[in-house]
Amino acid sequence: MRRLSLVTVPLVMVLLALAAPVAAQPSAPEIPYVSVPDYLKYPPTMNLGETLGVAENSKGHLIVLNHPGTATTGPLFGNATTQLLEFDDQGHFVREIGQGVYGFGYGHAVRFDSDDNLWVVDKGTNAVVKFNPAGYVVLNLGRRPEGFDDYEHAPPSEARQVDGYFGGPTDVGWDAEGNIYVSDGYINSRVGKMDKHGNWLKSWGTYGPGDDQFRLPHNLQVDRQGNVYVADRSNRRIQKFDGDGNLITTIVMSVPYDKTQQPVLGNPSPNAPDETQPWTLCISGGETQYLFASDQNPGRIYKMTLDGEMLGWLGGSGRQLGQFNWVHGISCRDENTLFVADMNNWRVQKLLLNQTAPTSNEQ
Repeated sequence: MRRLSLVTVPLVMVLLALAAPVAAQPSAPEIPYVSVPDYLKYPPTMNLGETLGVAENSKGHLIVLNHPGTATTGPLFGNATTQLLEFDDQGHFVREIGQGVYGFGYGHAVRFDSDDNLWVVDKGTNAVVKFNPAGYVVLNLGRRPEGFDDYEHAPPSEARQVDGYFGGPTDVGWDAEGNIYVSDGYINSRVGKMDKHGNWLKSWGTYGPGDDQFRLPHNLQVDRQGNVYVADRSNRRIQKFDGDGNLITTIVMSVPYDKTQQPVLGNPSPNAPDETQPWTLCISGGETQYLFASDQNPGRIYKMTLDGEMLGWLGGSGRQLGQFNWVHGISCRDENTLFVADMNNWRVQKLLLNQTAPTSNEQ
């Protein structure tokens, strides 16, 4: 097993930050970018709540996984809030999908497959739901706990891995044969593999810090060669496996930053390691695929090769346009255009990389 320690650079503020930028080392440069203001267009009667996911299909339409403030009964922890909103390729609102779906409680991620089917991973109901392009449910994986179940987030030592069931799933991906991979994250600490029909094939991983173990597998992606990348969040690493669960390498995001800086949420951690926690993964389209990943603090997005070589980074924690308050989802069909689910800022940002100003048709 190889452990990659990525080239480090000093922390500098990004293009949109107030402070003047400082030159970064050429081996891992700061990537200039802009955030297109007010890209999503919807009436003021449908303000967004927490945005946990965003996905773009082949037509350029976006699905935004939103947690709105529409639930008005029951305890706060028990509210079912998942909402799916579709926008066209110019950012105009089109429709809502999935109203009243039984598998919706607290959605964690959304992804489009190669046929523009939409997949929703729901942490609250332990379900992974597939919608066809028309918006109909065509496949359900896992099973929602029934109303009388004594269900709560059990400590990892008490978790029971059962084939076909999930415990706080977080993400989904597919290989070229259509096999389905699910990061079964908050409780079961594993990756589940199913065939294209949803039949259970195998799983790998247990709770812990060792090789082939996980402590909150929070996101998952699959490249064109069928390699599986898992954001092992609490272990501060990305693990890369082949399609059978054999570990290929471990990637860390080790870029020094100012640890005295106050995070947007939380307390400063002057003794925190440079290796930051990967929260979100995205593998780009195009002839050459790249791996994008985000962290919570200092709130950056990183661009890497699929082997983990650091190519650059952008962003920082904050509440202004171009800053982030927990990036929880990234869509990157085009490596130079990112859509970011900026969770605690209650918005989706369209980022144009390697630009200093948006063009007129991108306003």
